[in-house]
Order: sequence, then structure tokens, then C-alpha cells
Amino acid sequence: MADDLTWLLRRLVDTVPHTRSALLLSSDGIPKFWHGLDNDGADTLAALASGLCSLAQQVGTRFSGGDGVRQVVSELGEVILLVTAASEGTVLTVLAGRDVDTGILSYEMGRLRTQVPAYLATPTRYRGAPGYAD
Repeated sequence: MADDLTWLLRRLVDTVPHTRSALLLSSDGIPKFWHGLDNDGADTLAALASGLCSLAQQVGTRFSGGDGVRQVVSELGEVILLVTAASEGTVLTVLAGRDVDTGILSYEMGRLRTQVPAYLATPTRYRGAPGYAD
């Protein structure tokens, strides 16, 4: 499989009508692959999606004892934002228009996650750097 997973994101956007863009990012907000966004848009959405995923994780931990974020859906005027954990250390986020069928989009996002989980994982950053305190 190619190292560039942009084609998977393009396929997701093309498969579900009214889907605008898809972004795969590390859980700490670094964009890895995207389709339908320019570089600045990918950087901005990655930072925002990472924060939203982190917030949802904290709510789940505090109030439901949950183990991880399944999906966060936000309706924002004419845009719907879906954020989901893609695999360990990786987040998948999608922007779509209001007319999108969120059930189908959610299903396709889940399908993408289960098809290639090993390729979606973001390895843990090296923690043994000099001067790094645990």
C-alpha cells in the first residue's frame, strides 16, 4: 500500500454526497493527509479537531468512565463536522454540508478505519530525549 493515504480520503469524500473534505491527523494536531483542503485549512482543522477530540475524551473519562472517543458530531450553520478516533494516536475528521446523510458518512468513516488500521496508526513520539522529564 502506498505511504500516501490521500487517495483513501478522496474516495471517502467522493463516495458520500455533500462531503467536502477529509483530514487524517495525529492526536496531537499534526495533519498527515487531507483531501479538499489547502495547507492552511488542513493545519487549522487539525488543531481544532485535536482539541475537540481531547475535550470529548476528558468528558468521557470524567462522566462515563469511557475508554476513548468514538465520534463527535457538531452542526455548525451550513457545515457538519465529524471527528472520530481512527486508530491509536490518529484522528479522522470530515467536513460536510448540511444535506449530508450523517449515518452513511459515519458508516463510511468507520469502514475506512477498519480497512486499514495499521496504516492509520501514529506511533508514539520518542519520550527519552535528553532533558525530557517524565
